[in-house]
Amino acid sequence: MKVKILNAGGPGASARTLRSRGGKRIRMDEPPPPEYDASPPPMTPMTPYDSGTGEVDTAYTPYYQHAPATPMETESYLESDAGNYDDDAEGESPRAMEAPAPVRRGRGRGRGRGRGAARGSAATQRGRRVRGGRRSIGERIEEESLYNLVKAGKSALQVIVDDWIEFYKMNRDTALLQLLQFFISASGCKGKITPQMQTSMEHAAIIRRMTEEFDEESGEYPLIQSGLVWKKFRSSFCDFVGMLVKQCQYSIIYDQYLMDNLIALLTGLSDSQVRAFRHTATLAAVKLMTALVDVALTVSVNLDNTQRQYNAERNKIGDKRVSDRLENLLSKRTELEENMEEIRNMLTYMFKSVFVHRYRDTLPEIRSMCMSEIGIWMKKFHQNFLDDSYLKYIGWTLHDKVGEVRLRCLQALQPLYASEELKGKLELFTSKFKDRIVAMTLDKDYDVAVQAVKLVVSILKHHRDILTDKDCEHVYELVYSSHRAVACAAGEFLNERLFVLDEESSVPMKTKRGKKRTPNTPLIRDLVQFFIESELHEHGAYLVDSLIDSNEMMKDWESMTDLLLEEPGPGEEPLDDRQESSLIEIMMCAVKQAALGEPPIGRGPNRKNASAKEVKQISDDKAKLTEHFMLTLPSLLGKFLADPEKIGSLMVIPQFFDLELYTNRRQEKNLEALLHQMITIVDKHTDLEVLDTCAKTLEVLCDEEYAISSKAMISRGVLLDNVVTKFKEALDEFNSFVAGGEEPDEDEIFALVSSSKKVSVFYSCHNLGHLQVWDLLFQQMKDAKDGCSALPTEASLKLIFHAVKYCISSCQFAHMWDLISIENMLQGSGLNAHVQTEIEGLKARLRAYIETALALIQSASHPEYKAEAFLCVCDLLIIFGDQLGRNTQELCALVYNPDKHLQTLLNDFIQSYVFVEYQETEEQDEHLKIEELHKRRNYLASFCKLIVYSILPTRAAADVFKHYVRFYNDYGDIIKATIGKARETNKVNCARTMALALIMAFKELQQEGINNRFSDEFIALKELSKRFALSFGLDAVKNREAITAAHREGILFAVNPGDGGISDPTQPPPNIAFLDVLTEFTNKLLKQDKRVVLAYLDKRISSAVPSSRGEEWQPLHAYRNSLVHGEADAPTTTTRRAYTRKRKANKDDEDDEDDDDDDSLIS
Repeated sequence: MKVKILNAGGPGASARTLRSRGGKRIRMDEPPPPEYDASPPPMTPMTPYDSGTGEVDTAYTPYYQHAPATPMETESYLESDAGNYDDDAEGESPRAMEAPAPVRRGRGRGRGRGRGAARGSAATQRGRRVRGGRRSIGERIEEESLYNLVKAGKSALQVIVDDWIEFYKMNRDTALLQLLQFFISASGCKGKITPQMQTSMEHAAIIRRMTEEFDEESGEYPLIQSGLVWKKFRSSFCDFVGMLVKQCQYSIIYDQYLMDNLIALLTGLSDSQVRAFRHTATLAAVKLMTALVDVALTVSVNLDNTQRQYNAERNKIGDKRVSDRLENLLSKRTELEENMEEIRNMLTYMFKSVFVHRYRDTLPEIRSMCMSEIGIWMKKFHQNFLDDSYLKYIGWTLHDKVGEVRLRCLQALQPLYASEELKGKLELFTSKFKDRIVAMTLDKDYDVAVQAVKLVVSILKHHRDILTDKDCEHVYELVYSSHRAVACAAGEFLNERLFVLDEESSVPMKTKRGKKRTPNTPLIRDLVQFFIESELHEHGAYLVDSLIDSNEMMKDWESMTDLLLEEPGPGEEPLDDRQESSLIEIMMCAVKQAALGEPPIGRGPNRKNASAKEVKQISDDKAKLTEHFMLTLPSLLGKFLADPEKIGSLMVIPQFFDLELYTNRRQEKNLEALLHQMITIVDKHTDLEVLDTCAKTLEVLCDEEYAISSKAMISRGVLLDNVVTKFKEALDEFNSFVAGGEEPDEDEIFALVSSSKKVSVFYSCHNLGHLQVWDLLFQQMKDAKDGCSALPTEASLKLIFHAVKYCISSCQFAHMWDLISIENMLQGSGLNAHVQTEIEGLKARLRAYIETALALIQSASHPEYKAEAFLCVCDLLIIFGDQLGRNTQELCALVYNPDKHLQTLLNDFIQSYVFVEYQETEEQDEHLKIEELHKRRNYLASFCKLIVYSILPTRAAADVFKHYVRFYNDYGDIIKATIGKARETNKVNCARTMALALIMAFKELQQEGINNRFSDEFIALKELSKRFALSFGLDAVKNREAITAAHREGILFAVNPGDGGISDPTQPPPNIAFLDVLTEFTNKLLKQDKRVVLAYLDKRISSAVPSSRGEEWQPLHAYRNSLVHGEADAPTTTTRRAYTRKRKANKDDEDDEDDDDDDSLIS
């Protein structure tokens, strides 16, 4: 085979040879072809093709209001006005003024061509050989296209590229054809470029032909298809382009044939309106530019080395200088300079022809890839691309509507700002687009917000003065964000901006007694001040979580406790009360997170299982904080004993101790000091939060798993004796006043209330049964039921209400502890006389308690009584439910089954205190509104648990289900979860309950006189029916019986003539409008079930239908039409026969079988 050598006879011969072979060539000094020189719409530059095949994008509306319609202007703009971001060019055509292409030089010695093609005979011989038994290169590439080879992935990409290069050296026309076909096939086009098309047609004509043959109708193409095969192909596609340029970098890319034709094809495809062509060609083009950037870097290194060698050789003196070597180095330098110039020309041409038009394409994926690649170019080849004339494209695209594109912009900028070397070239860009970057920290896309905060941190490091205080405040607030990644990024900003050690103040501060302050002390002071000024004191855990992984001061326990315990030294200001409270709050949150390793509740996403390294870190942190606080905590408690807020936070800390360290480190004295302080705190404080924290902490210390539990139990005995004794004394003194006809003063009432509170709080965590307090507590309940506790003054009455409320809850806890004691006895000794006596006693107390509580729910004058009694009864019904007897046979006697009266009382409470419209006033505090809503949600959740655990029948939930739509904002999640659990338990019962809920709501409308089917209330009822139907999902077969049961209940109600019957047979039943509501369930019926339901309806409707068909019969017509919709053999609604109970005379056997199904599914 004879191989023609390009340009072997000089420039003229080169042109003649190219024309004779029919190859398409781009001259870098020529403007783009006339097909692309018009001024089309920016995003779809080509006009629609006549064939109409392929996926064609619609006209594009520019995204940016602040950027010019065309960011590409003249070359003089790029050079002379670099950095001018003014938006005066709005409305110009994208190609109103194309920049001139690179200037072409003469080739002289043909440096690039000789290496690739001059050894044609040798290349031919190599191509004809078979390596290791493989087919020849030409056979492989011709039989298996490049596209199939790359897609299959059976051969390494480098092998494929090397084979193609050798084939190119043998027959470059055919090899080029294979390469061009690769990009056409990679676009999902089935068309083939023939040799005749290659020799006789321009690239624009070839693209039009391929568009006509683009027969893909699904809109999918390789780059966007899902699956591992296509994911691997996308990666291989990009790697192939890079590998091709890398392997051709020393000769072939300079032969003015391969790159000219390849760039021409990709430029034309990237302007196509066919999305597949445009997407694939743009990806190939930008990856080609990235590969050329790598080549340019290599050439730049070689050029520097050659220049250094040349300078060294030239500086040699006399005989040491070798003239031939100097000439060779000069020739090599000239060649490398020409190569660099040509690569720059290629990059410039492709940037203007592809990137400038595709960076704001209609397809977000194309815009994203453009931003990703330009960032790579700027980082790698900053000498050429890191210029304001290129940076402006990223700045404009920061306003993109798609989050992924905005993210790519920020990711492109991140490594630029992270480089100390490049920061000087970013000053103008930063000043122009700084406000936009800061605003993006509040982006609705969390990934974008995280990247924006990180970019602001980089700006702060290298351009510290450009950020204003207002800019910084925007980022400060993000440490309280609910998204953890955003908050942690904002924490990094705080570390860089605020929490920086002052290197000038090298002399450490000292406390009053001479102890040196740690270096983190001033930072902790700044942290406390920041927390106070943020005015979000209930979110201290969020602030801690934002900083704990990035700033070591969050675990500097010594600095924190020294600030609280040590008196300030010379030059130090003492912490005020607010600062102390804030520091204790931060310290407590830091201890909790360090010991658990979990972010606070509400901040997602939650981390998965911790790694072994994280588990060890958590264990080490827990040991360190335990070693420190078991020494300092008693002193802290003693100092702040009188402050309930500080004590409440400090008493949480022991719950996160590694309690084994008390024994291992021989710190029993400190344990005794802690327990002594706890007894003192309980004796002096009445705050509910403090008492609850103390009870839980004492429960942790008394865990029998630890060796310290014996000491803790002794202290617990002392503490509980004190609590019960004071309650008895306060109650006796109070009763003596009442018995004597005197009114107790405030001190006696307060003592009773506070002691009752302490009993209730500690009874919830510790068993007080051995202290014989049940009778006293239950007597207060009975007195409240009988009204004996009423006192003349309203203030006194309110306090007594609280005391009785605590007694009610204490009695509930007593039953629970008694049950645990009986279960322990059964496990230890089995059922004996003593255990049987205990069971009988608990049974009697339980029934007496529930009867008294129900009496309070029914007739108590104060809502506090009713609410506490309601919650306690609901909890006890679950604990003493049927599962108690199933799990332990001996406890069957304790099972309490609610009767109808109890169900009614509980339901009445829900209807009266939960499903009520509260009138909101402007004077009402927002926190009170939230607290009130939380209470009502708690009441509803307690009732719904009885349904979920089958304590109450599913039917009892109808009164709750009917409020699903009306109170959706307040309780929608609770009711939806209840419906889901009820459906899992029994689909049919759930469907019947839904029908009952709709019937009840329909009756309420009738009672209110609302009979208009087009009223807002009736439409809301239909919406409720629709929500119920949608809750059954898409599996009609699985829900078949349930849906037909709902229709049966609805039909029976709708056709019911009522108590008095129907005197006029032409009048519809009074509830016939309910069929309009039931229609929402029809689309959940199977085709055969529609016939069953229709037959059942016909049996039940016996009234005569007037020929005029009045408006009152329309619900029936609509319901029947929904049942017969799509049924060819369904009876029409025009005859009276459809509403009588007569059977059709011409029904076949199959219809009779359907009637049999009526009985199985409906009846």
